[in-house]
Amino acid sequence: MAGRKSDFTLTKLDDLFTTQAQRDEEQLSKIRDIPLELIDDFPDHPFKVRDDEDMMQLVESVKERGVITPATVRQKEDGRYELVSGHRRKRACELAGFETLRSETVDLNRDEATILMVESNFQRSEILPSEKAFAYKMRLEAMKRQAGRPTKNNLVPVGQNYSREELAAQSGESQTQIQRYIRLTNLVPELLEFVDEGRIKMRPAVELSYLDEDCQRDVVDEIDLNDATPSHDQTIRMRKLFNEGNLTTEAIHAVMSEEKPNQKEKIVLRGDRVRQLIPKNIPVSQTEDFVCKALEHYNKFLRNRAERDSR
Repeated sequence: MAGRKSDFTLTKLDDLFTTQAQRDEEQLSKIRDIPLELIDDFPDHPFKVRDDEDMMQLVESVKERGVITPATVRQKEDGRYELVSGHRRKRACELAGFETLRSETVDLNRDEATILMVESNFQRSEILPSEKAFAYKMRLEAMKRQAGRPTKNNLVPVGQNYSREELAAQSGESQTQIQRYIRLTNLVPELLEFVDEGRIKMRPAVELSYLDEDCQRDVVDEIDLNDATPSHDQTIRMRKLFNEGNLTTEAIHAVMSEEKPNQKEKIVLRGDRVRQLIPKNIPVSQTEDFVCKALEHYNKFLRNRAERDSR
Protein backbone atom coordinates (compact mmCIF):
# COMPACT_ATOMS: atom_id res chain seq x y z
CA MET A 1 0.00 0.00 0.00
CA ALA A 2 1.37 3.40 -0.95
CA GLY A 3 2.99 5.37 1.84
CA ARG A 4 3.34 2.41 4.18
CA LYS A 5 6.72 1.94 5.79
CA SER A 6 8.56 -1.28 5.04
CA ASP A 7 8.91 -3.79 7.84
CA PHE A 8 12.53 -4.32 6.69
CA THR A 9 15.03 -2.20 8.63
CA LEU A 10 18.80 -2.02 8.34
CA THR A 11 20.99 -2.59 11.35
CA LYS A 12 22.24 0.72 12.72
CA LEU A 13 25.91 1.41 12.03
CA ASP A 14 26.69 1.75 15.74
CA ASP A 15 25.22 -1.71 16.40
CA LEU A 16 27.72 -3.28 13.98
CA PHE A 17 30.67 -2.14 16.09
CA THR A 18 29.32 -2.53 19.62
CA THR A 19 28.84 -5.62 21.75
CA GLN A 20 25.52 -6.65 23.30
CA ALA A 21 26.97 -5.81 26.73
CA GLN A 22 27.74 -2.26 25.57
CA ARG A 23 24.26 -1.85 24.15
CA ASP A 24 22.72 -3.15 27.40
CA GLU A 25 24.84 -0.68 29.36
CA GLU A 26 23.69 2.15 27.10
CA GLN A 27 20.09 1.13 27.72
CA LEU A 28 20.65 1.10 31.48
CA SER A 29 22.14 4.59 31.32
CA LYS A 30 18.71 5.85 30.24
CA ILE A 31 17.12 4.45 33.42
CA ARG A 32 17.39 6.56 36.54
CA ASP A 33 15.40 7.85 39.50
CA ILE A 34 13.61 11.06 38.53
CA PRO A 35 12.02 13.38 41.14
CA LEU A 36 8.23 13.04 41.10
CA GLU A 37 7.89 16.81 41.14
CA LEU A 38 9.53 16.95 37.70
CA ILE A 39 7.18 14.40 36.09
CA ASP A 40 3.94 15.59 34.49
CA ASP A 41 1.06 13.25 33.62
CA PHE A 42 0.37 12.60 29.96
CA PRO A 43 -1.99 15.33 28.63
CA ASP A 44 -5.64 14.18 28.57
CA HIS A 45 -4.61 10.76 29.85
CA PRO A 46 -7.71 8.61 29.18
CA PHE A 47 -7.06 5.89 31.76
CA LYS A 48 -8.24 6.42 35.32
CA VAL A 49 -5.87 5.93 38.25
CA ARG A 50 -7.92 4.79 41.23
CA ASP A 51 -6.94 4.54 44.87
CA ASP A 52 -8.64 1.14 45.13
CA GLU A 53 -7.63 -2.21 46.62
CA ASP A 54 -5.35 -3.02 43.67
CA MET A 55 -3.58 0.30 44.18
CA MET A 56 -3.06 -0.44 47.87
CA GLN A 57 -1.48 -3.77 46.92
CA LEU A 58 0.79 -1.99 44.46
CA VAL A 59 1.78 0.49 47.17
CA GLU A 60 2.78 -2.36 49.49
CA SER A 61 4.79 -3.98 46.68
CA VAL A 62 6.59 -0.70 45.95
CA LYS A 63 7.38 -0.25 49.64
CA GLU A 64 8.88 -3.75 49.84
CA ARG A 65 10.66 -4.07 46.48
CA GLY A 66 10.60 -0.66 44.83
CA VAL A 67 9.46 -0.09 41.24
CA ILE A 68 10.51 -3.29 39.44
CA THR A 69 9.51 -2.21 35.91
CA PRO A 70 10.68 1.35 35.21
CA ALA A 71 8.11 3.88 34.05
CA THR A 72 8.56 5.42 30.61
CA VAL A 73 9.00 9.17 30.25
CA ARG A 74 10.06 11.60 27.56
CA GLN A 75 11.89 14.83 28.26
CA LYS A 76 10.11 18.06 27.33
CA GLU A 77 11.65 21.24 25.96
CA ASP A 78 11.35 22.96 29.35
CA GLY A 79 13.48 20.26 30.96
CA ARG A 80 10.59 18.58 32.74
CA TYR A 81 9.42 15.04 31.96
CA GLU A 82 6.16 13.75 30.53
CA LEU A 83 4.91 10.38 31.77
CA VAL A 84 4.12 8.01 28.90
CA SER A 85 3.68 4.74 30.77
CA GLY A 86 3.52 4.21 34.52
CA HIS A 87 0.79 6.47 35.91
CA ARG A 88 -0.24 3.84 38.48
CA ARG A 89 3.39 3.31 39.49
CA LYS A 90 3.83 7.05 39.92
CA ARG A 91 0.73 7.24 42.13
CA ALA A 92 1.91 4.25 44.16
CA CYS A 93 5.23 5.99 44.79
CA GLU A 94 3.37 9.11 45.93
CA LEU A 95 1.24 7.09 48.36
CA ALA A 96 4.30 5.17 49.56
CA GLY A 97 6.02 8.44 50.42
CA PHE A 98 8.74 8.16 47.79
CA GLU A 99 10.17 11.28 46.19
CA THR A 100 11.42 9.70 42.95
CA LEU A 101 10.20 7.32 40.26
CA ARG A 102 12.51 4.85 38.53
CA SER A 103 12.07 5.73 34.86
CA GLU A 104 13.44 5.11 31.39
CA THR A 105 13.78 8.20 29.21
CA VAL A 106 12.81 7.63 25.57
CA ASP A 107 13.13 9.88 22.54
CA LEU A 108 9.60 10.10 21.13
CA ASN A 109 7.49 12.80 19.54
CA ARG A 110 3.94 13.44 20.78
CA ASP A 111 2.22 11.08 18.33
CA GLU A 112 4.68 8.25 18.98
CA ALA A 113 4.25 8.80 22.72
CA THR A 114 0.45 8.72 22.36
CA ILE A 115 0.54 5.37 20.56
CA LEU A 116 2.91 3.89 23.15
CA MET A 117 0.80 5.26 26.02
CA VAL A 118 -2.35 3.61 24.68
CA GLU A 119 -0.60 0.31 23.90
CA SER A 120 0.96 0.04 27.35
CA ASN A 121 -2.30 0.80 29.18
CA PHE A 122 -4.24 -1.72 27.11
CA GLN A 123 -2.30 -4.39 29.00
CA ARG A 124 -4.51 -3.71 32.04
CA SER A 125 -6.86 -6.51 33.07
CA GLU A 126 -9.89 -4.22 33.29
CA ILE A 127 -10.58 -1.26 31.01
CA LEU A 128 -13.72 0.87 31.24
CA PRO A 129 -15.66 1.73 28.06
CA SER A 130 -14.91 5.43 28.61
CA GLU A 131 -11.18 4.66 28.84
CA LYS A 132 -11.29 2.68 25.60
CA ALA A 133 -13.29 5.43 23.93
CA PHE A 134 -10.82 8.24 24.53
CA ALA A 135 -7.80 5.96 24.09
CA TYR A 136 -8.97 4.79 20.66
CA LYS A 137 -9.75 8.37 19.65
CA MET A 138 -6.31 9.64 20.71
CA ARG A 139 -4.48 6.76 19.08
CA LEU A 140 -6.40 6.96 15.79
CA GLU A 141 -5.79 10.71 15.53
CA ALA A 142 -2.07 10.15 16.17
CA MET A 143 -1.94 7.43 13.51
CA LYS A 144 -3.67 9.71 10.99
CA ARG A 145 -1.15 12.47 11.62
CA GLN A 146 1.72 10.02 11.24
CA ALA A 147 0.24 8.88 7.94
CA GLY A 148 0.07 12.49 6.75
CA ARG A 149 -3.71 12.65 6.71
CA PRO A 150 -4.79 15.31 9.24
CA THR A 151 -8.46 15.70 10.06
CA LYS A 152 -10.42 18.80 9.17
CA ASN A 153 -13.27 20.13 11.33
CA ASN A 154 -13.25 16.79 13.19
CA LEU A 155 -14.58 15.03 10.10
CA VAL A 156 -13.10 11.74 8.91
CA PRO A 157 -11.04 12.51 5.77
CA VAL A 158 -11.03 10.51 2.56
CA GLY A 159 -8.52 7.67 2.77
CA GLN A 160 -8.60 7.40 6.58
CA ASN A 161 -9.69 3.76 6.38
CA TYR A 162 -6.07 2.65 6.31
CA SER A 163 -5.46 4.00 9.84
CA ARG A 164 -8.70 2.48 11.11
CA GLU A 165 -7.94 -0.87 9.48
CA GLU A 166 -4.47 -0.85 11.03
CA LEU A 167 -5.86 0.02 14.46
CA ALA A 168 -8.47 -2.75 14.15
CA ALA A 169 -5.76 -5.27 13.27
CA GLN A 170 -3.59 -4.17 16.20
CA SER A 171 -6.39 -4.06 18.78
CA GLY A 172 -8.26 -7.19 17.73
CA GLU A 173 -11.58 -5.31 17.55
CA SER A 174 -13.59 -4.59 14.42
CA GLN A 175 -13.56 -1.17 12.76
CA THR A 176 -17.27 -0.85 13.57
CA GLN A 177 -16.69 -1.53 17.26
CA ILE A 178 -13.82 0.95 17.39
CA GLN A 179 -16.01 3.60 15.78
CA ARG A 180 -18.73 2.87 18.36
CA TYR A 181 -16.27 3.37 21.19
CA ILE A 182 -15.08 6.67 19.68
CA ARG A 183 -18.70 7.87 19.44
CA LEU A 184 -18.92 7.55 23.24
CA THR A 185 -16.55 10.52 23.57
CA ASN A 186 -19.50 12.69 22.46
CA LEU A 187 -21.55 11.78 25.54
CA VAL A 188 -21.92 14.12 28.51
CA PRO A 189 -20.04 12.84 31.60
CA GLU A 190 -23.20 11.61 33.35
CA LEU A 191 -24.24 9.36 30.46
CA LEU A 192 -20.68 8.12 30.00
CA GLU A 193 -20.61 7.16 33.68
CA PHE A 194 -23.84 5.17 33.18
CA VAL A 195 -22.08 3.29 30.37
CA ASP A 196 -19.10 2.54 32.62
CA GLU A 197 -21.48 1.27 35.30
CA GLY A 198 -23.24 -0.99 32.80
CA ARG A 199 -26.58 0.79 33.18
CA ILE A 200 -26.56 1.86 29.52
CA LYS A 201 -25.37 -0.63 26.89
CA MET A 202 -23.15 0.25 23.94
CA ARG A 203 -25.71 0.53 21.15
CA PRO A 204 -28.20 2.78 23.02
CA ALA A 205 -25.25 4.89 24.16
CA VAL A 206 -24.06 5.34 20.56
CA GLU A 207 -27.54 6.56 19.54
CA LEU A 208 -27.54 9.07 22.42
CA SER A 209 -24.12 10.35 21.34
CA TYR A 210 -25.73 11.95 18.28
CA LEU A 211 -27.93 14.22 20.46
CA ASP A 212 -26.69 17.67 21.44
CA GLU A 213 -25.66 18.45 25.02
CA ASP A 214 -29.02 19.97 26.05
CA CYS A 215 -30.96 16.91 24.87
CA GLN A 216 -28.49 14.55 26.52
CA ARG A 217 -28.90 16.38 29.83
CA ASP A 218 -32.68 16.12 29.49
CA VAL A 219 -32.20 12.36 29.09
CA VAL A 220 -30.07 12.33 32.26
CA ASP A 221 -32.85 14.15 34.14
CA GLU A 222 -35.40 11.57 32.95
CA ILE A 223 -33.14 8.69 34.00
CA ASP A 224 -32.84 10.21 37.49
CA LEU A 225 -36.59 10.84 37.63
CA ASN A 226 -37.72 7.39 36.49
CA ASP A 227 -34.73 5.41 37.80
CA ALA A 228 -34.67 3.69 34.40
CA THR A 229 -32.40 3.97 31.39
CA PRO A 230 -33.71 4.11 27.80
CA SER A 231 -33.92 1.01 25.63
CA HIS A 232 -32.20 0.77 22.25
CA ASP A 233 -35.54 1.33 20.52
CA GLN A 234 -36.22 4.45 22.58
CA THR A 235 -32.81 5.93 21.77
CA ILE A 236 -33.32 5.24 18.06
CA ARG A 237 -36.61 7.16 18.15
CA MET A 238 -35.08 10.03 20.12
CA ARG A 239 -32.24 10.31 17.60
CA LYS A 240 -34.78 10.33 14.73
CA LEU A 241 -36.78 13.10 16.43
CA PHE A 242 -33.55 15.04 17.02
CA ASN A 243 -32.56 14.80 13.34
CA GLU A 244 -36.01 16.10 12.42
CA GLY A 245 -35.68 18.98 14.88
CA ASN A 246 -38.55 17.70 17.04
CA LEU A 247 -36.75 16.37 20.12
CA THR A 248 -38.09 18.71 22.78
CA THR A 249 -37.91 18.22 26.54
CA GLU A 250 -41.54 17.11 26.42
CA ALA A 251 -40.81 14.59 23.66
CA ILE A 252 -37.94 13.10 25.66
CA HIS A 253 -40.22 12.82 28.70
CA ALA A 254 -42.91 11.11 26.61
CA VAL A 255 -40.49 8.55 25.18
CA MET A 256 -38.74 7.87 28.47
CA SER A 257 -42.04 7.52 30.39
CA GLU A 258 -43.13 4.59 28.26
CA GLU A 259 -43.09 1.24 30.00
CA LYS A 260 -40.58 -1.01 28.27
CA PRO A 261 -41.69 -4.60 27.50
CA ASN A 262 -39.06 -6.06 29.79
CA GLN A 263 -39.47 -3.44 32.48
CA LYS A 264 -40.43 -4.92 35.84
CA GLU A 265 -41.81 -3.20 38.88
CA LYS A 266 -39.06 -2.52 41.40
CA ILE A 267 -39.34 -3.02 45.12
CA VAL A 268 -36.99 -0.77 47.07
CA LEU A 269 -36.09 -1.70 50.64
CA ARG A 270 -34.28 0.69 52.94
CA GLY A 271 -31.03 -0.98 53.93
CA ASP A 272 -30.85 0.46 57.44
CA ARG A 273 -34.42 -0.58 58.30
CA VAL A 274 -34.04 -4.09 56.86
CA ARG A 275 -30.63 -4.69 58.40
CA GLN A 276 -31.79 -4.00 61.97
CA LEU A 277 -34.38 -6.77 61.58
CA ILE A 278 -31.83 -9.35 60.45
CA PRO A 279 -29.64 -11.28 62.94
CA LYS A 280 -26.06 -10.01 63.00
CA ASN A 281 -24.68 -13.47 62.19
CA ILE A 282 -26.38 -13.37 58.74
CA PRO A 283 -23.84 -12.01 56.21
CA VAL A 284 -24.91 -9.36 53.71
CA SER A 285 -24.56 -11.84 50.84
CA GLN A 286 -27.34 -13.97 52.40
CA THR A 287 -29.70 -11.05 53.14
CA GLU A 288 -31.96 -11.71 50.14
CA ASP A 289 -32.42 -15.40 51.05
CA PHE A 290 -33.19 -14.48 54.68
CA VAL A 291 -35.80 -11.88 53.66
CA CYS A 292 -37.48 -14.27 51.19
CA LYS A 293 -37.68 -17.05 53.80
CA ALA A 294 -39.06 -14.61 56.35
CA LEU A 295 -41.75 -13.55 53.90
CA GLU A 296 -42.64 -17.18 53.21
CA HIS A 297 -43.10 -17.82 56.94
CA TYR A 298 -45.15 -14.64 57.34
CA ASN A 299 -47.40 -15.56 54.39
CA LYS A 300 -47.92 -19.00 55.96
CA PHE A 301 -48.82 -17.30 59.26
CA LEU A 302 -51.36 -15.06 57.47
CA ARG A 303 -52.96 -18.04 55.70
CA ASN A 304 -53.26 -19.99 58.96
CA ARG A 305 -54.82 -16.99 60.72
CA ALA A 306 -57.27 -16.46 57.86
CA GLU A 307 -58.31 -20.13 58.11
CA ARG A 308 -58.88 -19.83 61.89
CA ASP A 309 -60.95 -16.65 61.46
CA SER A 310 -63.14 -18.32 58.85
CA ARG A 311 -64.19 -21.14 61.19
